Amino acid sequence: MSWMGKVAVSAFASAVIVSGAAALTSAYAQEVKGPKVTWKFNVWGKKRAFTADVEAWSKHVAAKTGGNFKIKIYYGDQLGGKKQNLDNLKAGVFEAAKVCWAYHAGKNQSMTVLNLPFLPIKNFDMQRRVAEAIHKHPISAGEVKKKWNIMAFSSSNLPQYEFLGRGRAPEKLADYKGMTVRALGGIAGAMRRLGASIATMTATEVYQALDRGAADAVSFPSTYAHSAYKIDEVATWFTSNMSPGTNDCPNVIRLGAWNKLPEQYKKLMYEAREIGYAALKAAYSAKDKINLPKWRKYMKEIKYSDSELANFRKVGGKPVYDAWIAKHKEKFDAKAMLDAVLAAAK
Repeated sequence: MSWMGKVAVSAFASAVIVSGAAALTSAYAQEVKGPKVTWKFNVWGKKRAFTADVEAWSKHVAAKTGGNFKIKIYYGDQLGGKKQNLDNLKAGVFEAAKVCWAYHAGKNQSMTVLNLPFLPIKNFDMQRRVAEAIHKHPISAGEVKKKWNIMAFSSSNLPQYEFLGRGRAPEKLADYKGMTVRALGGIAGAMRRLGASIATMTATEVYQALDRGAADAVSFPSTYAHSAYKIDEVATWFTSNMSPGTNDCPNVIRLGAWNKLPEQYKKLMYEAREIGYAALKAAYSAKDKINLPKWRKYMKEIKYSDSELANFRKVGGKPVYDAWIAKHKEKFDAKAMLDAVLAAAK
């Protein structure tokens, strides 16, 4: 064979190898066959630990379907503000979103049981179990289905809240009396029992409020959210063991969009949910490892005594539960909802 012939054969063989590799790559990339589907997912603010789960979802479903199933995440207020998410889901503006029930006062009530303070939830996995139990409960799931045609698919598993503030540090819990603090849901109820005034501003309004003195302290899921919204840039002190509770901010899906998904895509979403929880857990932990050592260098750390915290749970726990039940008992079986939380926590 001539030199030119050998070159031609070699080139042909290389082309076959490349073509075969491309075919294998394509087959692998489309491991799950299905139609082209694009979901819009709405979330406020910027990419942060709170969004690690949805980012993981987006990568997983795209990779498994060769890009046929896409979840496009919209940050900021591109598709409407956080307080309009329920209305915009119902209107079909997007297929899925993060929703904090505390931002929708009066629009959904039974799910807010997860916002009560001092619930006996001890770790990330227990928190997930409790949240999902309530998301599937006939009362709460039925309410959001009827009112908004949505389902809560997974929890954002927000960490326990802590406070950052500036000015005089509340070294004892009694020092919160007369302070103006940003708090939501059941945490706000607990703080009122310490004599604090409550400011219910949204997350994106908090930096300016603290910087200008409109609020003395801010509660956020600790520690990632304080740094995500740059509260640690203007604060002079932080609490590290208050742990008054958290707020439920699930990833919700419009049922019309979910019901149209082929079964293989629904299966992919359940796989993605597991990957998302792992991503959240890692992201929250990573932020703690960065933030706490940094904060201790320039902010005063406040830890409360066991006796003070026990008293806080006494005055800010059951009385808030009782008030929540009394407020909602004529609309649904509120006690059953609380009982469901306590049962799932076991």
